Amino acid sequence: MGAANVIPSFDLKRNYARVEEEIKDAVSRVLSSAQFILGPEVSEFEREAALYLEANRAVSCASGTDALVLALMAAGVKPGDEVITTPFSFFATASCIARIGAKPVFVDVEPDSYNISMEAARSAITPRTKAFIPVHLFGQMCELERIAGDLKDRGIVLAEDCAQAFGAHRRVGGRMVRAGTWGELGCFSFFPTKNLGAYGDAGMVSCSSDSLAERVLRLRVHGAASTYMHDEVGINSRLDAIQAAILRVRLRHIETWTEERREAARRYGLLFAEAGLGDAIAEPSETDGNRHTYHQYVIRAKNRDELQKHLAEKGVAARVYYPLPLHLQPCFSSLGYKKGGFPVSERLCDEVLALPMFPELSAEEQERVVRCIAEFYGR
Repeated sequence: MGAANVIPSFDLKRNYARVEEEIKDAVSRVLSSAQFILGPEVSEFEREAALYLEANRAVSCASGTDALVLALMAAGVKPGDEVITTPFSFFATASCIARIGAKPVFVDVEPDSYNISMEAARSAITPRTKAFIPVHLFGQMCELERIAGDLKDRGIVLAEDCAQAFGAHRRVGGRMVRAGTWGELGCFSFFPTKNLGAYGDAGMVSCSSDSLAERVLRLRVHGAASTYMHDEVGINSRLDAIQAAILRVRLRHIETWTEERREAARRYGLLFAEAGLGDAIAEPSETDGNRHTYHQYVIRAKNRDELQKHLAEKGVAARVYYPLPLHLQPCFSSLGYKKGGFPVSERLCDEVLALPMFPELSAEEQERVVRCIAEFYGR
């Protein structure tokens, strides 16, 4: 299968072509300014991102991983504290807890949304629980209204992992809440493949209060409130001005691209129904009240590994997010979790498959993807 005939899981080149001139102008502006780290370009991106999210403040940083670390540090999480989160997520969600000496406490997820179970999270709260990190997985928000009140009453910090959910929102009780604005802190990744992606590493923390924002600002520059004066030990996690300028361009288009993803998701649903694949695969569900941004379009499939191999042979790229849950990763063996501890997460790791999904994905390409899947199942 020639490279030209392969349907990629995502295609950054097609997306770049749509904004090439805007990006070149933005990069040129930064080069002419000769101010390459932080500065006005970064401040403007933070302001614009906060406006979009309807957040009190937004503080940029060098990556989504750093955003999680900074959020936990700003929340005052210390060695020995417990932080509840999901085992069905990218490694950084849990590694950032361990990096600052706290203990990841895993609880299982829901089989339909793939998001963390609020009931399981509530049951896992102990006197040592300092924070809760729900992950808005694959572009869909958790049902945080089911636990937010309890967390507030118990003084537990809610730090949302929004790495895959920029632009997602949820309607609850007649109001709209955007990902990253429900809790005290929201953690975003702008890795190039994200819905709002930079052209390198970049991240951001949304903050519900000025005091949290000011602490994140200090922590991202070695804990310095002013040059060479360090109130605490922080990290080095500053955003490059070029990445901020690129993100400002891409932020202007995020709503269009999100709707294109949602249209592609609807088209997949129609094609699966026409092919009669309901007994072989399960489409991703959109929880009532949610606006799913489809960072990934993740199905559950019978004979997943064989299907993935078949699709590769037919020139269709499909990826597994994630092949091994976090509680079974060797580096977390000391936590004492065993296989069978979180059956839904473990089953998902055996069944999930992310199909091609990006704004420029054509209807013809989607038809070919579904044709190949139908062929595998003998339809």
